[in-house]
Amino acid sequence: MASRVLPRPTSAPASRASRPYRLAVAAILAATVMLTSGCVATASGSTAEPQCVASATPFTELAIDASPRTIEGPSTACLADAALPTIDSDEAPQLPATVTDDEGTKVTVTDVSRILPIDVSGSLAATVFGLGLGDHVVGRDSSTGFAEASALPVVTQGGHNLTAEAILALDPTVVITDTTLGPLDVLDQLRDSGIPVVITTSERSLDTIDDLIGQVASALGVPERGELLTAQVDADLARVTAEIDATIPADPAVRPRIAFLYVRGSANVYYLFGAESGADSLIESIGGVDIASEIGWEGMRPVTAEALVAAQPDVVLLMSGGLESAGGIDGLLERVPALASTPAGVHRRFVDMADSEILSFGPRAPQVVEALARAVWAPEQSGYLDD
Repeated sequence: MASRVLPRPTSAPASRASRPYRLAVAAILAATVMLTSGCVATASGSTAEPQCVASATPFTELAIDASPRTIEGPSTACLADAALPTIDSDEAPQLPATVTDDEGTKVTVTDVSRILPIDVSGSLAATVFGLGLGDHVVGRDSSTGFAEASALPVVTQGGHNLTAEAILALDPTVVITDTTLGPLDVLDQLRDSGIPVVITTSERSLDTIDDLIGQVASALGVPERGELLTAQVDADLARVTAEIDATIPADPAVRPRIAFLYVRGSANVYYLFGAESGADSLIESIGGVDIASEIGWEGMRPVTAEALVAAQPDVVLLMSGGLESAGGIDGLLERVPALASTPAGVHRRFVDMADSEILSFGPRAPQVVEALARAVWAPEQSGYLDD
């Protein structure tokens, strides 16, 4: 077998300058530890589908509320099908596979029998499983919440902290990651031990899913699988968004003004996600107006009373675990008083979705978009049956 020891770059890649920012983002998202997933693993290892309200009713046949900006009360987005989409292909990995990763480093992968895909959102693991290589995955990050990976050992601590010992104990033949996890020295230790480490894009949005799939597929030597998965996700996303656009009111003035609020009450963390955060692409895909982008809010920044008053959201999107950590709606309104003076606060219009799903930009993105659209536009026909 060819050696897996890789040449070290002689200088730091240019993209390392942005690493402190990316790690700060990872710290914000680190509370995705021990997240709830969209399905439940049984003792036997099988999965139970979530029981969603009106899950058998196509979006085009839902009772869409013509005045979504004045809907009263909260709602929950539920994935009607919790199974991770996977393509069917007989393509065997074409190895060795040599790629230039997102940091400009040339990496050669000679063995994909033990894959470790890890990032702060769980998107990489979902992509590897979507490519049909889930049987080769040996571990996961704490944000990977889909049931197919639930039995795998977790190699991250505190949400985004890597430990070389935990990773090396799994004897991975390749590590697929990005710059949202740290410390960075751990990745250097893995390289020094001879493990190929492929750094993918850290950008997460509906617009970067194709790039992510392509990078992962190339690194694992399965370009055909990558093309098939990309085509499947693109087709499903196009269908879902077309159905949403054809069903909701055409008048832009009717569209709800939406904000994505990242909340961790136990840590007193409240961030408003703006342009280029990924949340903006979700909001736009469901026919909403991203108010953070509208007021010039970029990236992920601590929310201020002034920003909320200026934005005046009709709807606030949150992670379910985040809302719970703040003590529910009443607790959130008490902790962030400015919310009470917004239309969302007045109407108690908060839409939550499982932490491991709402920002998991990967193969399940089309299902996430549809679930959120149902919760926003037809709240009485969304959520879990046992709510």
